Amino acid sequence: MADERMTDTGQAEPPGGLSITATATEGIRVLTLAGEIDHHTCDRLTQALELSGAARPRIVIDLRQVTFMDSSGLNVLILAYQGVTAADGWLRLAAPTDAVLRLLQLVGVDKLIECRPTLQEALTA
Repeated sequence: MADERMTDTGQAEPPGGLSITATATEGIRVLTLAGEIDHHTCDRLTQALELSGAARPRIVIDLRQVTFMDSSGLNVLILAYQGVTAADGWLRLAAPTDAVLRLLQLVGVDKLIECRPTLQEALTA
């Protein structure tokens, strides 16, 4: 199976920025995030999550390098989940850091969107 890779502009992000790398593995779109997801960076994440007419989209968001997420990030994830499930697809979160996982659990997003401890588990669940 070919591993298709597409990266963002490759420009260095300022401190507190967000880096997004998009790849595809066996038809599953993988977004690898690094940095902070907040009101300054959530528009970039929203753009990366756009479905662009994909039938039955399957998306994994790798959170192992996310150092911070606020309510803006939670809203983006919930909206993406709603869009993906409406298109008869699925969205999974992989390897959230302790701080991000605590936030997901506090608000109950971990009950809505499937969270897996590793990227591999999210891809094969």
